[in-house]
Amino acid sequence: MKKTSLKVSALAVLAFAASCGNPGSNGQLVGDQTRMNYKAPLPIGMMYIPSGSYKMGASDEDIRGRNDATVHTVQIVGFYMDATEISNAEYRQYTNYVRDSIAHFLLGDFKDMPDGSQHLDWRKRINWRDPEVQDQLASMYVPADQSGWGRKEIDASKLKYHYRTFDFANAIKHPTESRSKFVIDHDIDAYPDTTVWMRQFNYAFNEPIAMQYFWFTGFNRYPVVGVNWEQANAFCEWRTQYWKSEREKMRLYTEHRFRLPTEQEWEWAARGGRNQSPFPWGGPYIINKKGCYLANFKPLRGNYAADGGLYTVPVDKYNANDYGLKNMAGNVSEWTQSAYYGGAYNQMADMNPNVTFDAADNSPLYMKRKVVRGGSWRDVQYYLQVSTRDYEYKDTAKAYIGFRCVYTEVNPALSNRRPMR
Repeated sequence: MKKTSLKVSALAVLAFAASCGNPGSNGQLVGDQTRMNYKAPLPIGMMYIPSGSYKMGASDEDIRGRNDATVHTVQIVGFYMDATEISNAEYRQYTNYVRDSIAHFLLGDFKDMPDGSQHLDWRKRINWRDPEVQDQLASMYVPADQSGWGRKEIDASKLKYHYRTFDFANAIKHPTESRSKFVIDHDIDAYPDTTVWMRQFNYAFNEPIAMQYFWFTGFNRYPVVGVNWEQANAFCEWRTQYWKSEREKMRLYTEHRFRLPTEQEWEWAARGGRNQSPFPWGGPYIINKKGCYLANFKPLRGNYAADGGLYTVPVDKYNANDYGLKNMAGNVSEWTQSAYYGGAYNQMADMNPNVTFDAADNSPLYMKRKVVRGGSWRDVQYYLQVSTRDYEYKDTAKAYIGFRCVYTEVNPALSNRRPMR
């Protein structure tokens, strides 16, 4: 028995040495060497917003009397943020992906993977003008006699993006529950609601802009609108998977995900390092020394065109703040990930604060309100202030609400990184 035990012990030692030892380490503690090829992600079109603290809340009089933005000091971890609002051209990249993925599936364009699974074969070209291909994709089209144009066209209602998320917050609260209980499937309309230009403006001739705004190339650099909160989140998820797949091809680690900013991250970024200033450029004035307006909003007594834009303007139209972000005031209001209620500032944490609701379909309406920030082309000056809070219901799309994404940088060694220009 002793000899057998000794043999087993010796084998265990050899197995341990073979599995855990590192060549050349001489048995020293050198750390895990399996993930040493990390390179910090540098997302194109984003600016780095450094870690810091600021006094969040009203910098001026609360003319609405809501008292929902009391001054509160918070600390924010550094992150990347899109330098501009998401444009029509950028959002069309997403809708084109959804359209093409559905088409490849219907055409049976699959390739066999080494693990035995099948993936869509994106190398195959879709000839949309081929009558035979169009017949195979008939379920994607509106018939010519129903389109209003005399020709068949893609049915936008068929463009749905399916993705799956894991509810970490609730999983942590219920550690004994099965993890599968917290996996959530989403099927979200990808195409923006282009009818917002007509439905939200009664007795107005807005048919031309409703028909052209999203797809016409002249509007490529204009901010996408008609996107509700759920659709903005779906775009962030698609962008994450697109980014992740390319980094994995280079065997690079993906640090985090693209997402909507929290309300506090948005305000920190909008201030541009100017604590207690009312506007992204400082203030208190909304015009410069030459008499030019500094943002796209509704000046004077409703003279929309006085600032150079009758409605939206290109996403890079006005000067950037000190963090390199453009149109953090005006043009379109922007979705945040945070839920809205009046007393949020008095209950949140002081480090990376965020307020969310578990807003199920049967929840009260107030739980489905999401914070929008920045003001828009149809708002008066007050809503352009960096501290002004407003909200919209998450299933609502508007002609004056868009969004931009953020990407968290949690590596403390990189917290002093300069903004990407």
